[in-house]
Amino acid sequence: MSSPCKAHEAESVFLSPSRRGFLAAALAGAAVTLAPMSFAAADSGSSRTKTITGHLDPGAADFVYLPVEVPAGVNKISVSYSYSKPTVTPGLLSNACDIGVFDEKGTDLAGKGFRGWSGGFRTEFFISAAEATPGYLPGPVGKGTWNIALGPYQVAEQGMDYTVNVTLEYGPDATPFRPQYPPKQAKGRGPAWYRGDAHLHTIYSDGKRTPAEVAAGARAAKLDFMISTDHNTPASHGVWGPLAGDDLLILTGEEVTTRNGHYLALGIEPGDWIDWRYRARDKGFEQEAQHIHASGGLVVPAHPYCPYVACRWKFGYDDADAVEVWTGPWTADDEYAINTWDSMLASSVRTGGRWVPAMGNSDAHSEPQVIGLPHNVVNAAALSHDAILDGIRNGRSWIAESAGISLDFTVSAAGRKAGVGERLDVKADAPVTVSIDVSGVPNGVIRIITDEGQTQQVTLPASGQGTHTWITTAQLSAYVRAEVRHPMADGTASNGTNMGTTLLLGPMAALTNPIFLGAK
Repeated sequence: MSSPCKAHEAESVFLSPSRRGFLAAALAGAAVTLAPMSFAAADSGSSRTKTITGHLDPGAADFVYLPVEVPAGVNKISVSYSYSKPTVTPGLLSNACDIGVFDEKGTDLAGKGFRGWSGGFRTEFFISAAEATPGYLPGPVGKGTWNIALGPYQVAEQGMDYTVNVTLEYGPDATPFRPQYPPKQAKGRGPAWYRGDAHLHTIYSDGKRTPAEVAAGARAAKLDFMISTDHNTPASHGVWGPLAGDDLLILTGEEVTTRNGHYLALGIEPGDWIDWRYRARDKGFEQEAQHIHASGGLVVPAHPYCPYVACRWKFGYDDADAVEVWTGPWTADDEYAINTWDSMLASSVRTGGRWVPAMGNSDAHSEPQVIGLPHNVVNAAALSHDAILDGIRNGRSWIAESAGISLDFTVSAAGRKAGVGERLDVKADAPVTVSIDVSGVPNGVIRIITDEGQTQQVTLPASGQGTHTWITTAQLSAYVRAEVRHPMADGTASNGTNMGTTLLLGPMAALTNPIFLGAK
């Protein structure tokens, strides 16, 4: 047995990949792999620590891999890191560096080696057989080459100095962690409209709420389902089981945060991991979208006009099952998203191609962000994994700011009727009655929108409840959809047909997917 002093000895090595040259490093695409750090075998109950320091210049690779040669007999790996944060001129990029780890199975794209990711939210993590830091997967620390993955997604003009400390502890493994995945169906819940938030974060990525707090928040918001979407990791999937119930269906997912936009992988198999290490110029997204679809899940670009670095959506919508046009409290980027989405609807009519439904989610991370603001109201055959995903995929849904808002939107002609996400097959000149019934939006404005734009605008009374009907035809309206807006900040009603330097539309209260008119 080693003495306490020897058990905590540390060694240091300096490695500096830069544009001037890589020291013992191999450049492959957008990733750099440094020379390995080796650990010798040691007595049970002891530990060893080594440190890597280095420098990255602007223009560094997207990912820097620090190989660690792990010997047999290790039961825990711990990693901490830090990096320089120089003062920069306002408007220029400061340093920001993510971190994660891959085990002895390797770093191949969509491979088997992923063991965890915490982005820039944590400065340290550990993995053992019995437990791991949130965001990381518990399991044996196997013999072989592990890779600490740095993701320098912002590098200041001064460059980035980094330090990574790796500690291995030796001894037998503790009792392995046993995941508890949520059931895929709630009992006794048949065909209905179900409310759910499909974009939620916990302490397992960059959220500050525990899974228990998120589930409680979903229930408080009167939701029927929720989808867990921590960034780039499935680590929380195994804790949701005890938190689900017949009153709350919990689906597993992931927010995949690439360098060219974020997307939601909804309803993926519990424990499944979706890779994010690619850009729009690569083929990784198409590969991962196929993987998600093969497992029955959905691909949903999230907040596509988010102005943050690496956040705006650049992959197109060919592989998308829906698009998140409303994220959290209504802001200008949501206006851009809904206008783009509406143009996509018109394009699908022109080409006869597939249309992409709209979604709205809270993207709630912590207080004061509100779970369920907004959420989706989905027409589903049951409160089950498959039925909810089918309802979203088919656009049989509308978006509500809260459970206090209700909406019924239909079209009818010649004794036939269609609802949100459906098509009413009628002759081009046959009269079609469009009907909407709303409650919960005091002094709000109903907007009826077609491929021509806004055709109807009706102000609701102070009670927030009202009904409106309108007659159109399939030759006039290829589709109809509805919006319900709150009054503007000064209390006046929205006006969607005015020009000017200021948008005369209040925040969104509810938004429907379209109803299509005429033969396909």
